[in-house]
Order: sequence, then C-alpha cells, then structure tokens
Amino acid sequence: MPETPPEQPVVLLVEDDGLLLMEASDTLSDAGFTVLEAPHADKALKVLENRDDVGILMTDVDMPQGSMDGFALARLVADRWPAIPVLIVSGMGTPGPNDMPDGARFIPKPYEPTTLVRTLRAFARRAA
Repeated sequence: MPETPPEQPVVLLVEDDGLLLMEASDTLSDAGFTVLEAPHADKALKVLENRDDVGILMTDVDMPQGSMDGFALARLVADRWPAIPVLIVSGMGTPGPNDMPDGARFIPKPYEPTTLVRTLRAFARRAA
C-alpha cells in the first residue's frame, strides 16, 4: 500500500506582482500545497483574521499597495499568530538585523521553484 504523503499546510502567498504571484502559486499547488493569494499585506491580514487553517506565510517585501511592507507584515504575523512560520522573499537585497521576526526565513529573488518548495516543506515539518 503506498504511503500517503503528510498533509501539506495552507500557504498564504503575499505578492503584488501578478505574474510572480501566479508562478509561485502554481509551483506550490503543483507541490501539493493549498495556496491562498493576497496582493498586499492588508488583504493578507483579512485572510488571517477570517481563516484558522493558514500554516505558512510567504510574503514579498516591497509592496506599494497596502499599509505596510512585507517586513512589517512578517513582524505583525509573528506577534499575533506566533505558530505561523514566515518566509520572506525579495529582490531588493538582504534584510537588516531588525527587519525580520525571530524564526523567519529569507530567500532572495529570483529563486528556484525547487528551493521554494524545499524551504516550505522544511517549514511544514517544523510546524507540525
């Protein structure tokens, strides 16, 4: 009997670039994750407030729409929902010492889809 893979967590993907959002969403869906999409931090917070099944937050840093950037969103989520691991992606350089909450991971853009999937699976195992 084949072993069923463990349930992949729901990923909340926050990305203002429509093409990158679609590509990352497709990559994660193909890897077995359930993906919720948000174009900016304010929408992401609404999703988090209305659902209790989000297992991972993946956010871009530079998002002109909305009231905060990805670093501020990551810190807020780490504070309000400490059980949700945070992955931050950006093409704008590496984060400074106080940008990211404890336990958050950073991947520079452009990233390989396999790196993204591997990182999120490691997060999922840690959170389980």
